[in-house]
Order: sequence, then structure tokens, then C-alpha cells
Amino acid sequence: MKYVFGPVPSRRLGQSLGIDPIPMKTCNWNCVYCQLGRSSRLDDQRHVYAPPEEIVAEVLAAVAAHGSGAIDWLTFVGSGEPTLHLSLGQMIRELRQRTQIPVAVLTNGSLLDLPEVRRDLAAADAVLPSLDAGSEAVYRRLNRAAKEWSFERLVRGLLAFRAEYAGKLWVEVMLVQGLNDSEEALLDLARVLHQLRPDEVHLNVPVRPPAEPWVVPPAESRLERATEILGQVARVVTPRAPLLQLSGSPNVLETILEVIARHPLAEDEITNAVAQWQPAAVDQVLRQLVECGRARSVLRGGQRFWTGAQARYVDESLSRCHSAPRPES
Repeated sequence: MKYVFGPVPSRRLGQSLGIDPIPMKTCNWNCVYCQLGRSSRLDDQRHVYAPPEEIVAEVLAAVAAHGSGAIDWLTFVGSGEPTLHLSLGQMIRELRQRTQIPVAVLTNGSLLDLPEVRRDLAAADAVLPSLDAGSEAVYRRLNRAAKEWSFERLVRGLLAFRAEYAGKLWVEVMLVQGLNDSEEALLDLARVLHQLRPDEVHLNVPVRPPAEPWVVPPAESRLERATEILGQVARVVTPRAPLLQLSGSPNVLETILEVIARHPLAEDEITNAVAQWQPAAVDQVLRQLVECGRARSVLRGGQRFWTGAQARYVDESLSRCHSAPRPES
């Protein structure tokens, strides 16, 4: 499918059917930890990047194909910032009307100062905005937003949305060693969260291949301290890593390619999932990933991950499975 992938086991949303309405890395941020690599350009304009009726039709077809009970959430997420799609609200409302499955949106939250974006997201059952920093300085180093999207503007939009939104507001915090795991940075973040009053805070660490090779998770002691500090303002959830499920997939290679284009997977995650489906096929599937021209591998922390061929990483240990030239850094 072109716009839909999964369902993928989500650390927060159970069996989540991913909906990707945005072209690869169309975003107004360039986060150092992004699992899809660097943003090729920062885009801050909303457009109809893909026909909403085609996206909705794909979602409904996938829901029908998987049957009742197989999908827990319909989740707008993927290759870029979902709120940049001008018809996001239309798609959310139509899916709410035509299915019984709740709809979630994963967003960086930067466009929430726009009333029309808040109206679009009001129809969703859950919204999961990012908030990784409690100050402009940390925000700039970590999220590397387009100049127009200041930290003050981000917080203003989040607070406006909180005041209007009746659904579940789950804030995602990505902790990176040396950037936002200090006592000062965590206290600054807690002050903003105290104003925001989210229903939950989801603490994450970079377990997927980050855009920058120097990005690593905080020490365990700092993660524990973050839980203590942020737990004073919201219920903190540290999600477990999911396991890819391939049972029932009509084309296992295609299923893997659809997932890794938006959600890179460690090679051992792929081999374990394939082994559960058909143990004798592990070597064949890995060989097909190398030969297909639609995937690439990248090393982070000594671990090999598989991702979409178009993802841009800055790392001399990068390994490719296609013949495109090395991206500029």
C-alpha cells in the first residue's frame, strides 16, 4: 500500500495501523534523534500532499482485510509531520465516522498555535505531541526547528490545544545524553509540563538509528531521575520495544519494506519475526532486502538497522544496499 502500513505493534497503541500522509522527511524540524535520518529541507507550509480520499480508501481497505479486532488504533504517523497535510482534519473525521477504531495522531506539536490545526486534531481520540525541551537553547540544539518555529511558539500552541482538547493528550519526551538529561534541563521541562497538564508523559530514548551518530541514550541513573522529576507533573510511561508480527502477511518482504520506510527495525527484530513466521526463510528475506533497491542498512552503536533507501544519515559506517550516491553531510 502507498499510504498505509502495518498494523505494527506499538509501544503505546497496541496493534497500530500506520497512516502516512506526508512525503519522506517533509518536516519543519530536523531532530538530531530522528529515526528517519536528516530532513532534506525544512517545510513549514501546509499542502494537500496526497489525495485525502485515496488515503481514507486505503485505510478502509486495510481495516476490512485484517478483520474485526486486529487493529487497536488508526495512527497518523510516518515519514514527516502529519499536521502539514492540509486535509488531516477531514481524514480524521471521516475515519471516525466510518470505523469503530480510535484515531491517534503523532505530531511534533509545532503547528498547534494555528487555530485550524487545533480544529483538525480536535476530532482525534488521542494526540501525542513531542516536548523534548524546557528552554529555547535546548530546543534549538535538539529539535533544530525552522527559524519561524520558536520554543515560545511551540509552548503557546500546546497550551492553547490543551485548553480546547477533550481527548487523550499524551506528551512524548525523547531523552538524549548530554542535551536534555541534566538536572537543569529536566526541571525546565517539568515546569512546562506542569502548565500543560498532559494525561500521560511517555519517556523515550533513542533505540532506533538516530540521524546523528553521536546521539545516545542517557545513563540509567539519569533516566531514573527524569522519571522522578517528570512523574511529579504527569503519569510517566516508559514503553517497551515492540515485536514485528508477520503472521497473515500475504507478502512478507513487502510488509517489512512498508514498515521500515517509516519505522526502522533492528536486523535481529526482522530475523526474529521472520523466524517465527517461517524459520527457513530468514536468509532469503535478508538477501531480498539487500537486493531489492528499496532498503538500506545503517550501523548505530554496533547494531545494524534496516530502513528505507531514501533515509539520510551522517555516518561513515553507513552500509547501502543500492547504488545511489552517498548523501552530502
